[in-house]
Amino acid sequence: MEIFHIGAECYPVAKVGGLADVIGSLPKYQSGLENKVRVVIPCYQTAFRLENDFECVHWGKLKLGNFNFPFSVLKETSNKLGYELYLIEIPELFDRPNIYNYKDDIERFLSFQIATLDWILGRNSMPDIIHCHDHHTGLIPFMKKYCPKYEKLKDIPVLITIHNGLYQGIFTFNKLYYLPEFDLINIKELEWGNCINSLATAIKCADEITTVSPSYLNEINHSGTGLETLFQQVRHKSKGILNGIDIDVWDPYKDPMLEINYSAETIDEGKQKNKEQLCALFNMNPTKPLFSFIGRLYNEKGADLLPKVVSSALTVFKEEINILILGYGDVEIENQLTQLHSIYNGNYGVYIGYNEELAHKTYASSDFILIPSRVEPCGLNQMYALRYGTIPIVRRTGGLKDTIIDLEENGNGICHDNVSVEDICDSIQRAVDLYKNKEKIKQIRIKGMNTDHSWKNVSQEYIELYNLIIAKRL
Repeated sequence: MEIFHIGAECYPVAKVGGLADVIGSLPKYQSGLENKVRVVIPCYQTAFRLENDFECVHWGKLKLGNFNFPFSVLKETSNKLGYELYLIEIPELFDRPNIYNYKDDIERFLSFQIATLDWILGRNSMPDIIHCHDHHTGLIPFMKKYCPKYEKLKDIPVLITIHNGLYQGIFTFNKLYYLPEFDLINIKELEWGNCINSLATAIKCADEITTVSPSYLNEINHSGTGLETLFQQVRHKSKGILNGIDIDVWDPYKDPMLEINYSAETIDEGKQKNKEQLCALFNMNPTKPLFSFIGRLYNEKGADLLPKVVSSALTVFKEEINILILGYGDVEIENQLTQLHSIYNGNYGVYIGYNEELAHKTYASSDFILIPSRVEPCGLNQMYALRYGTIPIVRRTGGLKDTIIDLEENGNGICHDNVSVEDICDSIQRAVDLYKNKEKIKQIRIKGMNTDHSWKNVSQEYIELYNLIIAKRL
């Protein structure tokens, strides 16, 4: 089967969040099932682009309303990622250091989608299925279905995976002329809330919809996105499939980013030695339990509560615990967390920014990881943590609810229900008590490390879904 994955991010090429990890690893496991898998993302000016060899396999001009942009399709020559990687190079729009947050993001990602379809249209063979990811590719199902230019692609099945339904690619109808020509009788497929909504369009036009966990599918049918009624209408073609992780990249036994590797058999010694090195960087005592937060500092992650959590927890448990925050995002939250360092120096560390190596070291060194999310469609942090013998402290929502069961239910983590400083601190108290029971905490750590959250079974589930979609079109 020939599969095209199309998205905005792909680790290790370009990463902001979990979307990159999924697009970077799921295709590798699908390739292992003897499929021909191709990943297509925009060509950003990242280190991966500059440090690896690419060849141009296609070039052309795309039309975006009244504008014309030259574009090239670059193929990574070594297939080092385990699948074929293609970058859509549009110099005037993507030769920039960041992935998102430009004023012309609508133009950037719409041009990326048009260029991708133009390239597929010009190929000698057609893919068996197109797998789109999030709103950045949400207009592909519509253009393929309704734009005469892409008539030849009309019968290719399309699946859209929703990684985070809060982001929808919304823009006004005064930019409608950006799209290739289509019969205006179909304009209703683009509209939601009196605007063009890329994610809503994909939901309407795709053959199948998946979310990145079963619980998140249930949640978005009832609250949180503004698309609830639409999700309810398409429930018959929707499925929640829990994400996996790349266990080759996330493996404490052979992780090259760790100076001390360890397995379930050597977890006590290995984790302690990693903790000693990390605590030395942040002037903390490695004999104390280490609580960490790794992720983007936004309200949806519950990060707005972190300054108060840090203050409360280190006031109550100052002589007993350390807290380390690793992340970036909302400037006000960043500033508040940074200012706390002078108050709690010796028990508290903060790193503002994205650092993949430091993230790996933090998973390996931490005893507990805080994941107090308001919204968590799947969450990969808790899976990474389990893999490294770190116990997750989570709010029950989305994929966190599907993967972490409270210790009182013979589970693998500590859970709470509310997004509140009080609930988080109560969970920290439970963790401090657990840390004192060395035999029990070791059992829980090993249980987490032995949990299988790899892509192996998940990738096969997607292949079966692809086959089902294809069969429906025959």
